Amino acid sequence: MEEEITQPRSTLETEVMQQIQAKGINLVRFLYCDNGGVIRGKAAGGQRVQDRFKGGIGLTVAMQAMNSLDQLQVVDGMGGVGEVRLMPDLKTFRVLPYAPASASVLCNMTVLSGNNWEACPRSFLAKQIERAELEAGLSIEAAFEPEWSLAHRNGDGTYTALDETVCFSSIGMTITAELINDIVKALEDQGLIVELYHPELGHGQHELSIRHAGAMQAADNHIIYRETVRNVAWKHGLIASFAPKPFLDQAGNGCHVHLSAWSSGNSGTRRNLFYDAQDQYSLSQLAYYFINGILEHLPALVALSCPSVNSYRRLRPKSWSTAYTCYGFDNREATVRIASPLKGTESSSINLEIRASDNSNNPYLALGGIIAAGLDGIKQAKHPSKGKLVTIDPATLSQAERLERGITRLPASLDAALDELEADEVLHQALGGPLLKSYLAVKRSEANTYAAENELFELKHHFYKY
Repeated sequence: MEEEITQPRSTLETEVMQQIQAKGINLVRFLYCDNGGVIRGKAAGGQRVQDRFKGGIGLTVAMQAMNSLDQLQVVDGMGGVGEVRLMPDLKTFRVLPYAPASASVLCNMTVLSGNNWEACPRSFLAKQIERAELEAGLSIEAAFEPEWSLAHRNGDGTYTALDETVCFSSIGMTITAELINDIVKALEDQGLIVELYHPELGHGQHELSIRHAGAMQAADNHIIYRETVRNVAWKHGLIASFAPKPFLDQAGNGCHVHLSAWSSGNSGTRRNLFYDAQDQYSLSQLAYYFINGILEHLPALVALSCPSVNSYRRLRPKSWSTAYTCYGFDNREATVRIASPLKGTESSSINLEIRASDNSNNPYLALGGIIAAGLDGIKQAKHPSKGKLVTIDPATLSQAERLERGITRLPASLDAALDELEADEVLHQALGGPLLKSYLAVKRSEANTYAAENELFELKHHFYKY
């Protein structure tokens, strides 16, 4: 028998293999998030996983044409012929605290030659991060701020909220203390830093936020977060739903995106380029340009950030979810909120909050789209019109007043948002043909399927899948 040739390991790969052996890992999940916003994957056996770290795991190209209802769509080049590889980013390797002898790693999709596949969402975000650095000298930091609902599953396939406590309720904290503590520990065991926690407005609704990080790590963290919350809740006999509107009579679940832009350099010399102490709201001109880019592309952008049929039950006026193309200082009915900085750390804590976002999105696509829109704003170098700065709920303005100020309504349905995305040349160019084509096909099919069904069908399928 020929002697097996052992390839040299990287330091990171060596550390990962040591963890696998020390923890007795039997299976490593190679995870990705698809065009339907569903987290999927395959698992490799622990004893042979090093081969998969080098060669990846095969995945049919058809999976990027699969919608969230597991209905395969007709997309050129994404049928029964052809494979890509799930190639792991070993920096994302985590031993799973909620699954025995299991670990996970997040993946890019690559073609057989090893290059990134043009329809890979994670690679799309990587391109936008690179563009920000090369075109504008920006290092983007971000954080996802998710809300989710705890519920019991009933025998008829419906769901009942865990409790009926009120917003910020200390009773709500006590009722769920054991579960929340287990979630916090599981997140921290995987290297995520918990910032804040509270029960939210809806029955059984909670919000637990994670510290900001570089843009790619922030999106990766959100995948890890969603997996952790749902799996730990399951171990407690509960369903944790990230659906945008799981209960029609309750507040919806948002996932606001916070972001700031930093200069290159080491930790001692980096500056928050969105900060200007002389401005009324502590914002730099660069930040205003970035806001204008987001506002200009918002009607199309929500097709990426609020991408489910259920999203548009939440994205309505006077619901604290935003519904208009406007911005404001600490205005939670504005789509872009200038978040007030923390006293004593103003220069590092000033950031923008994009509120038209929910957990049914693929975070790589949502954040990548936001960055692409912001970069277009910087390229155009235009300050948003004064009329779009609002200090009140824009829904209280008359239609004529909004028209005069250039404030428009966001799309009221997924189909309408997809129409806007199809017409947006900047996002077209950023996404590229294969990713855009497959995304539109998947999302159009979801819109069509749900349109032919009733409310119960919509709620059931969104509740459990997200």
